[in-house]
Amino acid sequence: MPIEDIIRRDVILKPLTTMKTGGPASYFAEPSCAEEIIELLKYAKDKSLEVFILGNGSNVIADDRGFDGLIIKLGNNMSGIKVEDDPEDPDYKLITAQAGCLLSKFGNTAAAEGLEGAEFSCGIPGSVGGAVFMNAGAYGRDISDIAVSVSYIEDGEAKAIGVNKGMFGYRTSFFAHEGRIVTGFTARLKKGDPDAVNALVKELRDRRTASQPLTVPSCGSTFKRPEGYFAGKLIQDSGLKGFSLDDSGAKVSPKHAGFVVNNGGTAGSEDIKRLIRYIQDKVFEDSGVRLECEVRFLGGEQ
Repeated sequence: MPIEDIIRRDVILKPLTTMKTGGPASYFAEPSCAEEIIELLKYAKDKSLEVFILGNGSNVIADDRGFDGLIIKLGNNMSGIKVEDDPEDPDYKLITAQAGCLLSKFGNTAAAEGLEGAEFSCGIPGSVGGAVFMNAGAYGRDISDIAVSVSYIEDGEAKAIGVNKGMFGYRTSFFAHEGRIVTGFTARLKKGDPDAVNALVKELRDRRTASQPLTVPSCGSTFKRPEGYFAGKLIQDSGLKGFSLDDSGAKVSPKHAGFVVNNGGTAGSEDIKRLIRYIQDKVFEDSGVRLECEVRFLGGEQ
């Protein structure tokens, strides 16, 4: 099949992001394998198109003016997952998930198998590809604690590499380098007590539900944790918990100050960016700490 056959034009991004912003992408495709991604990259290069890799859209603020380039969405067409015995140790299993697999699905699969170590991932709304890219984590654990290999594309070639914690940092990784696209990963998890594993999953889910605005459009945590501080605490100390600049719908969550939310999905990308800049300036004025965004900006500028 010619690669042009899977490319769509003028696809609206708003329903594809958890913040519920975004105009039309000039070119849009959902590949089903690494080979199609490589062909799409060649297509974009030939047409001098900027490329953006989109997963579940949970860590992205898409510009309402759209994106004049090619969106490659790694979603349902690349969402496979499989569990295998570890050939080197009977006490462990290996779980391999494609980039478009939801991280929550990966975590719940591990829990269903009674495997320890991935409980933290059950409540994270992103995809596996994005999670590896940014070393997603929660409750003291992250992807670097469980990943043993990653498949990715670089320089037009599909590759795979064994990984270690040194290849990951706080909300970044070796794979965040421009030109690398994560297509999947394998985690190594120890067999545990299924009841204990599922009890921990429930405990973390309950903590997340109690403390985070899960029913309102958002990107999750808006800012990275500054060294020695907590972003939410700094924002709250600046008197901004529940704060809004206007009635657009863009607001600092009254439930968790580290979340900028889009009440009713009515705020546009510029409304949200303006609020983010205000928060950064106010916190810096009050504390001397400049908050850095954890979210990525698709089209336009922050």
